[in-house]
Amino acid sequence: MTGAIEVVRAGALTTVQDAGRIGWAHLGVPRAGALDAPSRRLANRLAGNPADAALLETTATGCAVRPDRPVVAVVGGAPCRVTVDGRPVAWGTPVHVPAGAVLDAGPAVQGLRSYLAFGGGLLPEPVLGSRSADLLSGLGPAPLRDGDVLPLGHGASRPAAPDAVPWPGAPAELVLPVRLGPRHTWFTDQALRTLTTATYRVSPHSNRIGLRTEGPALARAHEGELPSEGMVLGAIQVPPDGRPVVFLNDHPTTGGYPVVGVVDETALAGAAQAVPGTRVRFVSAG
Repeated sequence: MTGAIEVVRAGALTTVQDAGRIGWAHLGVPRAGALDAPSRRLANRLAGNPADAALLETTATGCAVRPDRPVVAVVGGAPCRVTVDGRPVAWGTPVHVPAGAVLDAGPAVQGLRSYLAFGGGLLPEPVLGSRSADLLSGLGPAPLRDGDVLPLGHGASRPAAPDAVPWPGAPAELVLPVRLGPRHTWFTDQALRTLTTATYRVSPHSNRIGLRTEGPALARAHEGELPSEGMVLGAIQVPPDGRPVVFLNDHPTTGGYPVVGVVDETALAGAAQAVPGTRVRFVSAG
């Protein structure tokens, strides 16, 4: 049975996300997609969906929705209080939400982003093969507002009954392995030592575009700016203030500030859950 969900409380920033628009960077189209890919895959699996099904990604304050048909739902990612019509239900495992009931995922108690998966997945109109919202380019569905309605696919009416579920926790310290290049020669030797020995912290100005850091500035060995060149997920760009910025899923496809190194994609899930003030260490990937 198909149906829809109505947004009762949109929260600070709630977007539809899936695996993203992979393979379009050569045309200037960003990737987007859920920042915490392991949590996206696990929430979908528990809801009985393919790993790349569209779901909701919340930021800090959670959200509340009302389905118009019975649905299996999973709230995972950042732990939070979950209720159905005000009654507490389990976080991180499938629950049954009756038609017309309000599923409320409260503010994150650890981490930053929670994920709400629904049996059958969300079905807003795809753009270039993805249903993901991209905050930088504006592609995909807009960030949710109270009263929005999203189409819901066909899914199972009864939740599964898993045993222990290995949800990753929010990092107390974010350790990011770095491979230097392509523009590390634009920085002094001391700056490169600083990058891999100093402790940074997550800036409150971080978002889906990039994880901004607070800490010692990286000194340049060359003045001036580069012509714009291609950017990849995990690139560590260094703007004029010298503080590294780690590009996340909504990053631009080109940029002119030098990239001192790149963090492997597999290490970025923790960045999705790193709250402002979290310690960040860049370490050599070998």
